[in-house]
Amino acid sequence: MDQQTLSSFVMMGLIFAIMYFLLIRPQQKKMKEHQAMIEAVRRNDIVVTQGGLIGKVVKVKDDNEVEIELSEGVKVRAVKSTLAQVRAKTEPAEG
Repeated sequence: MDQQTLSSFVMMGLIFAIMYFLLIRPQQKKMKEHQAMIEAVRRNDIVVTQGGLIGKVVKVKDDNEVEIELSEGVKVRAVKSTLAQVRAKTEPAEG
């Protein structure tokens, strides 16, 4: 290989490394944190859905769903992965 081809490969490698550390790695970390948050959702947590609805978790179902009370007597079912944020955590039950 000549010098120009070698320097092209080195530059391509550097660009890939920069893209990995600036874009891919932080996104993977954020995804893992979101997954951990979803796994830790419990009854009585205050949550925000990706649609912007704020409510209290009434029931956590086994099949990846939660039941959220938006207002007194108004309950909706939501898929856990659509939860954007947990605003207020409750303490785990003793036992």
